[in-house]
Amino acid sequence: MIRILYKPFGLLVGALGGVAAGAVFKRLWALLGHQDNAPTATDPDRSWTEVLTAAALQGAVFALVKAVVDRSGAAGTRRLTGTWPG
Repeated sequence: MIRILYKPFGLLVGALGGVAAGAVFKRLWALLGHQDNAPTATDPDRSWTEVLTAAALQGAVFALVKAVVDRSGAAGTRRLTGTWPG
């Protein structure tokens, strides 16, 4: 029963985590001395190295934030209900 109730909460928290991850990546990219906007794969003015570096960094940030959000949500659910939702 907890899994069913946890699903909508997990989706909402996951979406908010995605927004947070995007903001963290944008800030990190700027702090690393690059332009304000990270390159896209089809940007003709950026090198392969810059595009692939941005993609790898973005993937790492999103994976880290997702793990933090998912784990925190599950731990919070266990604190409230006594049951691990996963």
